[in-house]
Amino acid sequence: MGAAVDPGPGGGTRFTVLGLLAIADRRETAVLQPSKPASLLAALLTRPNAVVPVESLQRAIWGEEVPATAKAALHSCVLRLRRLFAKYGISGSTIEALPGGYRMAVDARTLDLLEFRELLGRADRAADPAAELALLRSALALWQPALLGNVHSDVLHREEVPRLAEEWLRTVERVYDIELALGRCREVLSELWPLARSHPAHERFWEQLIEALHRTGRRADALAEYRRVRAYLREELGVEPGPALQHLELAVLRGESPAPLGPPAPPAVATGAAMTGSATGEVVLAGLVQAGLLRQGPGGRYQVHELLSAFTRAAGGSWANPSKQPLPARAVPAAGADQIPSVRQSAAPLRTTEV
Repeated sequence: MGAAVDPGPGGGTRFTVLGLLAIADRRETAVLQPSKPASLLAALLTRPNAVVPVESLQRAIWGEEVPATAKAALHSCVLRLRRLFAKYGISGSTIEALPGGYRMAVDARTLDLLEFRELLGRADRAADPAAELALLRSALALWQPALLGNVHSDVLHREEVPRLAEEWLRTVERVYDIELALGRCREVLSELWPLARSHPAHERFWEQLIEALHRTGRRADALAEYRRVRAYLREELGVEPGPALQHLELAVLRGESPAPLGPPAPPAVATGAAMTGSATGEVVLAGLVQAGLLRQGPGGRYQVHELLSAFTRAAGGSWANPSKQPLPARAVPAAGADQIPSVRQSAAPLRTTEV
């Protein structure tokens, strides 16, 4: 295996994919401008330390119509990334050329996605719920708005972004299951309300909201929220609420204590190179549109330029979209990552950089 990114003393250079694709060090955060090398880097970083087949990388860069010159062009993209890495003291061997594909050698110090997963693993082993909750909150704090919003790859946004968004969703579910189990129903209502509103198709958040309302004696509000989600599911998706929501409604109507919510299934972390879609993730993305987080442009494509501009301005930088064209449908922000109660803001200045 090639050398991983050298984080330097005190933790230096690292890649970010849980937001805009960027390279950060202690001085600044450089957001990569949309380009083919940026799409390549995103494809490798979303499958960290796995050998990603050349064919998958080509699809991530060019879509379904791969040009005849793709092999040489892919090699050129790798060279451009290595030149960019050199500016930040990152070894060119961080991208390894292996039989059949390429691999990105990173760890939890140098890639936010792996740090997120490491924190989840530590939460699994926590000694008590309070410690578990603190680790989960720290993991969620790594997420930023506009998940890979500066990467122009329909394939990645169709296949990888929903998979990452689902990891976020399952972690948020787990946080509020613990909060409710600890009896903090009243304290989390201000977080659960906007969370359910921004993800109207995600029944788990409604279950948690309705349980919190019921446990705090707000029976009328709990029933009103059930009617709200039932109307949405019927009108928008043509389905009835699931068994858990229906049982909650009955418990509220009867004045019974609701049965504790079952633990969420841990997110499936793919380690292979094959890129697969997520049906649940597609529902999540549909919820973003419903929540008004994406604006539709011509041809069914969604415009995220204004959101990216606002994000980089808030961080003290600027955003350049040379084409001025609407970007394809994206998860911006990632499955409502702007709704996370504690989203970390980078202390380093932010700027954009070409690859």
